[in-house]
Amino acid sequence: MPRATALLVCSAVVTAAAGCSGATKSQSGGGGAPAYTVTPNSPAAKGSLDSLTWSLYAEPYTLDYALAYDYPPNTVLANVCEQLLRVTPDMKIEPGLAVKYANPDPKTWVYTLRPGVKFHDGSTMTADDVVASLKRHMDPATGSPWGSAFKNVASIKKSGPLEVTIRLSKPDVLLNELMAASPGTVESAAFLAKAGKDYGGPKGKVNCTGPYSLDSWAQGDSLTLKKNPAYWDRSLTPKTDTVKFTFIEDPSARTNAFLSGTADGGYLVPSSSLTQLRNSSKGTVYFGPNTAAADLAVLDFKGPLGDLKVRQALSMALDRKSIVKAAAGGVGIPARAPAARGAWALAPEKADDYFKALPEPVYDVAAAKKLITEAGATGRKVTLVTSSLAPEISVVANAVQAAGKQIGLDVELKAVAPEAYTSIFVDPSARKGLDLVITNGYDNTPDPLEFYQYLRTGDFGNYGNWSDAEFDAAFDKANAEPDAARRAELTAELQRIAVRELPIIPLYEAPYSVFLGSRVTGAPTGIAQLYYPWAATIGAAQ
Repeated sequence: MPRATALLVCSAVVTAAAGCSGATKSQSGGGGAPAYTVTPNSPAAKGSLDSLTWSLYAEPYTLDYALAYDYPPNTVLANVCEQLLRVTPDMKIEPGLAVKYANPDPKTWVYTLRPGVKFHDGSTMTADDVVASLKRHMDPATGSPWGSAFKNVASIKKSGPLEVTIRLSKPDVLLNELMAASPGTVESAAFLAKAGKDYGGPKGKVNCTGPYSLDSWAQGDSLTLKKNPAYWDRSLTPKTDTVKFTFIEDPSARTNAFLSGTADGGYLVPSSSLTQLRNSSKGTVYFGPNTAAADLAVLDFKGPLGDLKVRQALSMALDRKSIVKAAAGGVGIPARAPAARGAWALAPEKADDYFKALPEPVYDVAAAKKLITEAGATGRKVTLVTSSLAPEISVVANAVQAAGKQIGLDVELKAVAPEAYTSIFVDPSARKGLDLVITNGYDNTPDPLEFYQYLRTGDFGNYGNWSDAEFDAAFDKANAEPDAARRAELTAELQRIAVRELPIIPLYEAPYSVFLGSRVTGAPTGIAQLYYPWAATIGAAQ
């Protein structure tokens, strides 16, 4: 199931139709909302800036790449640390700190490293740094949520001064693609060795290779990056000298920061303010490619939701068009599958056909009530966790509760603090007594297979411990297929199983969003900003 999905902070964060191939796409807004356009980049910058202030909806809980598993830390780290490969704004995978890779046999990946790359302290990147960085994910002491991505790794070794070889216990195409995300991040081995427990925290530092370095972190207030004058990629030389991140959890306060100019911009625009910000003369809202979808993840298959008929009934009782209107500002579409259309960017030409082959979500309260009766579930309680973390969570939770009432299911809402909501996705004990959670599941890569890995038996992201032998076998087959087109066909079978069995109930998709104040431009607009050095391209609009 989707990874770091703790935060449904802007339900303008779920994917708009099939618009992730890089071309501009126009979509009709859900629930009668105005049309919107999906494009990978805002207009190019025309000049440089001394400074930029960027709004985050929450303070990063870490800048340790091995623990970064959500929007705030990855939004900052995208400009500071880099991976062996890189996801581009138009959702392609290209060389990063590795100039090339080879797959000489199904169980071997060989990475040739870029020469002359400097860390922020001036030391030169070597194969030893790569080996140490990747192995941290496999060390239980690190506690990396990315550890399961390395489950098929037998060894990671230096095979030359600028070469690293990964050997596997069985074929794993997805591991290579994830070298464009947190699993492929490279940090100085020497720095890791001396940093200790403060590494990546407010009292510590990080020492990576990106276009910006960490200058200061005033916990609870702000975080500042400064331009790296020795950055290796001259095509991404920063146009802004310093970038200051401010943390504003309240959606209204964040909107006011955009309108007043105290924040030059920010990703994940509050959906409750989309109309206001789209009509403002103070800046522009852009919609970009997204790999995310809003879903209901089942946390307990031993309770009422262990019965497929109950899951089907709840799905049928949801008025998704109204949910899109209320929770996503009308910018979005009902979801047919738990993984969004935008997650299919490696095979966009196939995505439409795969999604058309799926049943359209049915809204039929009478039929849903009948299923509940057949399952003997009338009056049974289902506990859905909710939180003040974001207004969208409450909107969806109330809609699910109302739907349950209509069909005879007692949906009880359990409100928890924002940090407790986040814990549900990383701490199994936090899920005790809960049946459902609202997630915003996204892929880090443009391959939908990544999403479906989280439904494998025993996977870290399989929050409800769902297990299906047919699904597991189909996943292994897809993950051993190096051809992207053929792998897409095999992934479509995983999608069909997930839609049939509903371990996750799909809700809706919407595009990614970014607000840019009138003095700035140049930002990528889509979810690739989690790993692409987006701040480097922002500059003056005039």
